[in-house]
Amino acid sequence: MKDPIAVVMAEQGIEFVDLMYTDLLGSWHHLTLPASRFDQRLVTRGVGVDGSSVVGFRATKAGDMVLLPDVTSYFVSPFAEHPTLCMLGNLMDVGAQEGFPRDPRFVARKAERLLAAERPGESSLWLPELEFFLFDDVQVWSQTGQAGYRLTSAEASVVGGEAAVPTVSSHRKSYHAAAPQDRFSDVRSEMCRVIASLDIPVKYHHHEVGGAGQVEIELAFMPLQRAGDAVALAKWVIRSVAEQYGLFATFMPKPLFGEAGSGLHFHQYLLRDGHSVFHDPAGPGPLSEVGRCYVGGLLRHGRALAALTNPSTNSYKRLVPGFEAPVRLAYSVANRTAAIRVPGYAASGEDARIEYRPPDATANPHLALAAMLMAGLDGIRHHLDPGPPLSGDILALPPEQLAAIPALPTSLSEALDALEEDHDFLLEGGVFTRDLLETWVALKRAEAQDVAERPHPREFELYFTT
Repeated sequence: MKDPIAVVMAEQGIEFVDLMYTDLLGSWHHLTLPASRFDQRLVTRGVGVDGSSVVGFRATKAGDMVLLPDVTSYFVSPFAEHPTLCMLGNLMDVGAQEGFPRDPRFVARKAERLLAAERPGESSLWLPELEFFLFDDVQVWSQTGQAGYRLTSAEASVVGGEAAVPTVSSHRKSYHAAAPQDRFSDVRSEMCRVIASLDIPVKYHHHEVGGAGQVEIELAFMPLQRAGDAVALAKWVIRSVAEQYGLFATFMPKPLFGEAGSGLHFHQYLLRDGHSVFHDPAGPGPLSEVGRCYVGGLLRHGRALAALTNPSTNSYKRLVPGFEAPVRLAYSVANRTAAIRVPGYAASGEDARIEYRPPDATANPHLALAAMLMAGLDGIRHHLDPGPPLSGDILALPPEQLAAIPALPTSLSEALDALEEDHDFLLEGGVFTRDLLETWVALKRAEAQDVAERPHPREFELYFTT
């Protein structure tokens, strides 16, 4: 039987092999080899990498690492001018027998292994919803004495034939908008075509509620590590295709004041023998006891999870009342104001599931996915039944009832505090390590401090003449 990689390289006339990996925060890195160098020795021994030059990896005094190609992950680059075969890589310390503890893909694999060990015969499936904005032009500047940004969108309005600065719009009229209001249907179709060419399943795409170019591409259900790969690769594709069309794609959770923000919702469930373990036709939702306890784990640890699922200062400008983004840790059936929604249309034994709605795409997807699974497993392990689902608009509840529902953090610093107070569930089975979490918190506190120390343009409007 012929080696499938060798067949593809011969048929496609591959000239280069590109090895891709993400840093701790989720940004892509890559190195490129002549195709003639790609052989079994390289697959076995890997390629040297300077881990000290990658965010969140190694100190300079111990920077040498090895990048091993994952030969199951190959695809032909959709963007390279010279025929290039891409592969994702797994990082290792020099001489190590197992993966690097700060490698996000390794964390995802360990989470899957823990699930298999604790609940033999079960696996997890994940469906990501990628929301993002497409702008016609973006200008950003920040230095001592001046700072600002300017976003323009022809969907928002056109003045003198040019795209205008977005203004607050009647955003609910934009959900599933058709042409000519939706200018980006063909762009999204091209994005989906390229994503599918990477063997990533796409469910559908559509315009979102934001009237200044907010759109969504929804992927299909995948195992955990594969879902992490898919989200990271899809973001890369989306940005690259947008650039080809002269557009700018951003996954910022809240780029526009007064408009809906962009989330990264994750539908999820545990599977055994082709059926959802979360399903019980007689249960509330209808969720099984296992499903309810999984929900209980997500709710119990939701504040700490936010440090990994919503890890930017901008994340907390989205998690505010009035735009369907959740602000309270509750679950409900078919209710989009709750942190966890049990979709009313997915109530069969094959696909009964929950949707965790707080995350956004500034997260490292591998770490966010692993953390959600760890919270859910902790709920099952400790029988954290969340009680019956809430009904109605959570934010319309009487104040005394609303006060009894835990709130999501309102800032990145608050989320990091919560993670420092509640992280033992992530350490189960060595999936996350204290070293990784301490590194993550240090990096993110530096970001929060960097933003906090800079004067904001709005502050000049409020305080300059006081």
